[in-house]
Amino acid sequence: MASRTLRHDGRAGVVCGVGAALPHAERSNADVAREGDLATSDEWIRSRTGIARRRRAGPGIATGDLATAAGGAALESAGGAAPDLVLLATTTPDRRCPATAPEVAHRLGLCPVPAFDLAAVCSGFVYALTVATGLVRAGLCERPLVIGAETYSSIVDPRDRDTAVVFGDGAGAVLLRAGDPGEPGEVLAWDLGADGAGSDLIAIAAGGSAAPGTSDRPPRDHRYLRMRGREVYAHAVRRMTESSRTALRRADWRASALGAFIGHQANQRILDTVGDRLGVAAECRFGNIRDVGNTAAASVPLALADTAARGVVRPGAPTLLTAFGGGLTWGSIALTWPAVRACADTPAGPATSGEDRHPTTRT
Repeated sequence: MASRTLRHDGRAGVVCGVGAALPHAERSNADVAREGDLATSDEWIRSRTGIARRRRAGPGIATGDLATAAGGAALESAGGAAPDLVLLATTTPDRRCPATAPEVAHRLGLCPVPAFDLAAVCSGFVYALTVATGLVRAGLCERPLVIGAETYSSIVDPRDRDTAVVFGDGAGAVLLRAGDPGEPGEVLAWDLGADGAGSDLIAIAAGGSAAPGTSDRPPRDHRYLRMRGREVYAHAVRRMTESSRTALRRADWRASALGAFIGHQANQRILDTVGDRLGVAAECRFGNIRDVGNTAAASVPLALADTAARGVVRPGAPTLLTAFGGGLTWGSIALTWPAVRACADTPAGPATSGEDRHPTTRT
């Protein structure tokens, strides 16, 4: 995709709020191995993925619950500013139809603002933030709320070692606003790409119009996410590295000047290899894969919120986000670190009849 650099025009998209939501339930590597009867160990999982634990949504907690909690936290972080659009990146919507974003907007009290879902798997948040920035730049909205939310526990086979040890549940969100060039949090440049020739490398075989199945219970191998790990690893390293270099070039930055680098939290070895190839200083690489695993479209905003909450990056510092996911899709964004205080939220459970579900915020 042809990218645009955004640093010279008069209207900028600026990150002004950051939020996160994680389920309470935690699963250690030993828990995952035991629950799926997997021939693996904590040492094996840590050495190959960098993951020690992940969060899992309990009964009655859906993607919409996590998205609502993270969105509300981002709004609190921004001081309560009201969004005029909600964009939800997810691979695990609450239902095949309708989209989950309109209900999230309703539960946040934002009706009748426009709301829609975007599906680009683990690249979803980077895609969504790029779309939202373009809408702000074009004058089509003033304050879009961008959410990445997933409940991969609903599509992962607990008996599949390739996926069960990797994925977790969670949500992250940012609020953008129209601002001035040069403000901390300004989105400067991006790069997006896709290659459908690799669409079978990360996929769920059944459930879509191409393979709806003849019963409500297709074969086990067809109803869960399957991933060809070795091939995905090679594609992820290559595409994230190339895309990052393109975004850096369009922002007119060197990797050595970065104050923060946040990659999709898929695998620590992938992150290390990409960071090394780019030449990013080790102290400028941030993530939380050890504690939350791969949360797909929620991965980048959750790592962004975690880093912001620790206050370790100065506002205005050159920042690079990059991601790779099924499709195949990939993307990178160059922005300056926002001057925000991140907020965290806990998802509420299912509502009783006739009641809305509103999370209780905590910082």
